[in-house]
Amino acid sequence: MNAPVLSTDRLLLRGWRESDREPFAEMNADPEVTEFLLGPMTRAESDDLVDRIEASFATKGYGLWAVEVVGEPEFIGYVGLWDPTFDAPFAPAVEVGWRLARSAWGHGYATEGARAAMQYGFETVGLAEIVSFTATVNVRSRAVMERLGMTCDPDEDFEHPRVAVDSPLRRHVLYRLASTATPSTARASHQASSSS
Repeated sequence: MNAPVLSTDRLLLRGWRESDREPFAEMNADPEVTEFLLGPMTRAESDDLVDRIEASFATKGYGLWAVEVVGEPEFIGYVGLWDPTFDAPFAPAVEVGWRLARSAWGHGYATEGARAAMQYGFETVGLAEIVSFTATVNVRSRAVMERLGMTCDPDEDFEHPRVAVDSPLRRHVLYRLASTATPSTARASHQASSSS
């Protein structure tokens, strides 16, 4: 199954193209982009992630969409839905997440794209709840989660098992949003055609 195409006022969320792999690898090698992740990725690791994303769309009907700004040809990153692959106290769950090139920061694209992905998750996939999580010190991503209407309970903070015990990034905060609390501001339209 090809990824369904989602559109918002400013963004196109689409399936991945071969031409996305190089700029995605450059993003994943950028220490600033990966500051709150597990660190920069090699080209092989980046390509492997794209392969897993494409497999997720094929098997689950959702995944991490490649994102571009309407009217501009450049790939700017991803936004979408993902199943956490580590042993988490809140699993099984579906996470909304994003990773954008530095040039795309500060425009509200993560929030806009995530709203579209969440709407698809609730209305098309039929998810009852979507979560998101990040290192407690990642204030930018936490602000996006709060703009999405997600809420956190400090009692659900957790230690990420893939982060070193002595790392300041090990402690994570968990945000949740139930389908009954879908933000009314979600305005994505789901196009019937699939991306190439």
